[in-house]
Amino acid sequence: MKLRYFSHSSFLITLDTGVRLLIDPFLDGNPTSPVGALEVEAEYILLTHGHGDHFGDTLSIAKRCDSLCICENELANYIASKGVKAHNMHIGGSHTFDFGKIKLVQALHSSTTPDKECTGSATGIILFIQDKIIYHMGDTGLFMDMKLIGELHPIDYLLVPIGDNFTMGIDDAVMACSFVKPGCAIPIHYNTFDIIQSDPSEFKKKVEKLGLNCQVLEFGQEIIL
Repeated sequence: MKLRYFSHSSFLITLDTGVRLLIDPFLDGNPTSPVGALEVEAEYILLTHGHGDHFGDTLSIAKRCDSLCICENELANYIASKGVKAHNMHIGGSHTFDFGKIKLVQALHSSTTPDKECTGSATGIILFIQDKIIYHMGDTGLFMDMKLIGELHPIDYLLVPIGDNFTMGIDDAVMACSFVKPGCAIPIHYNTFDIIQSDPSEFKKKVEKLGLNCQVLEFGQEIIL
């Protein structure tokens, strides 16, 4: 299984079967993305919430690739109203798909679409795929139940925002890692815009002081999980 980081909060997961899962595809209009929307294909699109820097190119990619979008109930209804396939979920719920299982968890954030429609709650996404558990935290502030999530699920990879202002900054993100205790923390949601400038090497040093692993991915980098 491969994990490729496009920058901001956007990832492409390619399973050994060739099935592709695209998360928060903010590509066109993203000054740090190494690829544009037309260069990406996916059978499934997973969304943490509706903000433009996460919803991004969802509709154009989904229509071109006939993707199934998986996300929170109100956002899924919005997507379906645009003629795109959607699977509705909500916080605390899980569902098993052909590729594996998805569970939505809370995120302390809001969710509106680029055209100002309110779309329920922002979420984090836990993926149970192949033999790995990946927790994409989405946009969130720190909350104590992250510890409970880590106790319930042995997280292999934690994709954690560090950019501050709209999400956790470095110190809160490090605390989140201490709660979840992942096999490896990967910083996300930083340096896309001036207001979320953050030093991932500082985050890495502080996480490793906790005795945890951390890997900083270059924008566009792909790793084997």
